[in-house]
Amino acid sequence: MAKGGKEEYSCEMFSNKYFMLCGAGGAVACGSTHTFVTPLDLVKCRLQVDPAKYKSIFKGFGISFREGGAANLVKGWAPTLIGYSLQGAAKFSGYEYFKYKFATLVDEETAYLYRTYMYLAASASAELLADIFLAPFEATKVRMQTTPGYTSKMRQAMPHMMSTEGFGVFYKGLTPLWGRQVPYTMMKFSSFEKTLEYLYANVVPKPREQCTKVEQLVVTFTAGYIAGVLCAIVSHPSDTIVSKLNKDPSASIGSIIGEVGMVGIWRGLVARIIMIGTLTGLQWFVYDAFKVYTGMPRPPPGDMPESLKKKLAARK
Repeated sequence: MAKGGKEEYSCEMFSNKYFMLCGAGGAVACGSTHTFVTPLDLVKCRLQVDPAKYKSIFKGFGISFREGGAANLVKGWAPTLIGYSLQGAAKFSGYEYFKYKFATLVDEETAYLYRTYMYLAASASAELLADIFLAPFEATKVRMQTTPGYTSKMRQAMPHMMSTEGFGVFYKGLTPLWGRQVPYTMMKFSSFEKTLEYLYANVVPKPREQCTKVEQLVVTFTAGYIAGVLCAIVSHPSDTIVSKLNKDPSASIGSIIGEVGMVGIWRGLVARIIMIGTLTGLQWFVYDAFKVYTGMPRPPPGDMPESLKKKLAARK
C-alpha cells in the first residue's frame, strides 16, 4: 500500500511489463490446468475416436487403467504442458492487448457500450495467433493418446511424426483447431466478462471494491466455471473432428462427419463439459490470482465511464 491507503502496483496498466506479466499468467493458468486434467482429456479423446471400445467415461477410465496403469492415464502430459503454456501466454496477453488496442480506436463511451463486441473481436484475434503455437503439440498429444502402442514420450513422438509424415502433420488439424478454439475462446472471454458483471451487479451482496481479494477470486472462479460450460457446448463438434484428424491424418472433415454422423459428433460431451467447466474456472482463478500475487492492476469489469454516468443521470 502507498501512503494514503492507495494500492501500489508492480507495473503500469497497458505497459510492456503489464502485457508480459499477462503472458506469464496465461502460461501458468493454461499449462497447469490442462496438464491437471490430462486423464479426463485422454478418456474424452478415446471416446471420440473409438466409441466401440470406450463406451462411457467410467469404462474409458477403467479400460485405460487396466491396459497401462496410472502411467497410461497421464499419457501426453508433456505436449499438453508445453503446448498449452505457449498457447495460454499468447491467448491471455493477446486478449488484453487487442482489447486495449480496439478500445483506443473509438471514444471511451462507445468502447463501453459496445464492449461485448470488443471482447469477441479481441479473443478471436488472440486465439488465431495462439493456436499456431498449440497445433504441433496438440497433434502430438492426440497421436500419443489415441494410437495403441504408440510411444508415451514426446521427444520420440515428434521426431517420428516429422520423419514419417513431414512437417505438415503438425498443422494438419490447424483449421479444425481454429474451428474449435476460436468459438471456444470467444465464448470463454465474452461470457466470463459478462457473467462477472452480472454477479457483481446482482448476486454479490457488496460492491467489488469492498470485497476482499479472496472473495473476488471466488467470484472469478464462479464466472469462469459458468463460461466454461458454455464453451464446451459451443466447441465440442470441432473438438471431435480435431481428435479424429490427429489420429488419422489421411481423413478429411467431410469423411469424419459422414462416419460419425450428427449424433456421434457430440459423443464425449459430458466429459468435455466436466473438463472444460473445471478447466476454465480454474484458469480464470489462477490467472487472477497471478495478477494479485504479482501486484498487477485489476480494473473492475465493465466500468461505466463517468461521462456516460452523468449523461444518464441528466436524462432522469
